[in-house]
Amino acid sequence: MRRPRGTDPLPREVGVLAIVAFVVALGFGVVAPAIPLFAQAYGVGTTAVGLAISTFAFFRFVSAFAGGSLVERLGERAVLAAGLVIVAVTTGLSALAGSFPLFVALRGAGGIGSALFTVAALSLLLRAAPATQRGRAAATYQGGFILGGIAGPAAGGFLTEVSPQLPFFVYTAALLVAGTVALVLLRRPSRDLPEAPVPAPDAAGPPAPKAGSGLAAAFRSRAYLAALVANLGVGWVLFGVRNSLVPLYVTEELGKTAAWAGAGLLAGSLAQAVGLLRAGRLSDNWGRRPALLLGSALATASMAVLVLPPVTALFLLSMATFGLAASLLASVPAAIVGDVSPARGGRLVAVFQMVADLGAVTGPLVAGWLTDAFSFQVAFGASAAVLALSLITALAMPRTPRPIG
Repeated sequence: MRRPRGTDPLPREVGVLAIVAFVVALGFGVVAPAIPLFAQAYGVGTTAVGLAISTFAFFRFVSAFAGGSLVERLGERAVLAAGLVIVAVTTGLSALAGSFPLFVALRGAGGIGSALFTVAALSLLLRAAPATQRGRAAATYQGGFILGGIAGPAAGGFLTEVSPQLPFFVYTAALLVAGTVALVLLRRPSRDLPEAPVPAPDAAGPPAPKAGSGLAAAFRSRAYLAALVANLGVGWVLFGVRNSLVPLYVTEELGKTAAWAGAGLLAGSLAQAVGLLRAGRLSDNWGRRPALLLGSALATASMAVLVLPPVTALFLLSMATFGLAASLLASVPAAIVGDVSPARGGRLVAVFQMVADLGAVTGPLVAGWLTDAFSFQVAFGASAAVLALSLITALAMPRTPRPIG
């Protein structure tokens, strides 16, 4: 008996990568609360502590493109394992660093390893999943990150109380476990992976002419550009503004305690986790373009709500709505990249990841400056405008995205 569409089991690689993502996010969440306290133990100031945190993100950003090139040369599995080993070793050594400059250098090396892992894992995921399951695969993978990210900080706070070094060793152990899982279960593919992209359900039609190859052709693809702009918005708000500006908005504008900020962020995370259960199937069955339009519209509206006069109920509604939008924006753009990428399109995946990192770095800076110069409402309005760009590019996206090259 034939299975209903969208219920076929996902390839083994998807489940393995989701488990690895959970372990990596769990470990990162464990070590995050310890980094500022550990850096302060060297007797440095607040600015230097910020340097220790931003160095990881900076090196992750600048090395992602090189990681994509390595994926195309060496393959996803080798680069993925190497990235996990680099982060594990540098994290363990960070706990033993005898000076602050050495600690910062090790954090930077860890950022390089993180970039290698992220690009390789997403590239393998998109190549392993057939087009009719690519949305579900991306949602499953993101679900691993979300669950690990929720559980990690709670454990990290407790471990930091015991010893500022302990979270680093726990993270190292978690990464070694993830690396072992990846090496053992990803050693042989569960099936022959395609060496060329397979069009998505809404990508019927004759192939596009070969106007170029690699990134040159990718930047002429409206589908790929739509995915990039959407991921920029995800980085700007989900990984940037939501964590940096929202807590201050709650305490200064709403006049509530930090617990209310936590409640809003939790509402968003829960809504995103629930939304991911359907977002992948929606992308695979309904189509990439309408799914991306829905996610972009919800995200833009959620930020626009915060431009209104501050009301606690509207704030909670905004966070929950953005969580639902994020479930689509975290899976649909990745599926689009998989649809249009050539075989082992590591550099296309790398650029896709880099724009999210760029948004995560610039979003808090721009929004913070706008808040100081004008108001929280202006900062949220600018964030809504960034998300609106995703809506515009989704509208311009062809109804039949086609492989590049």
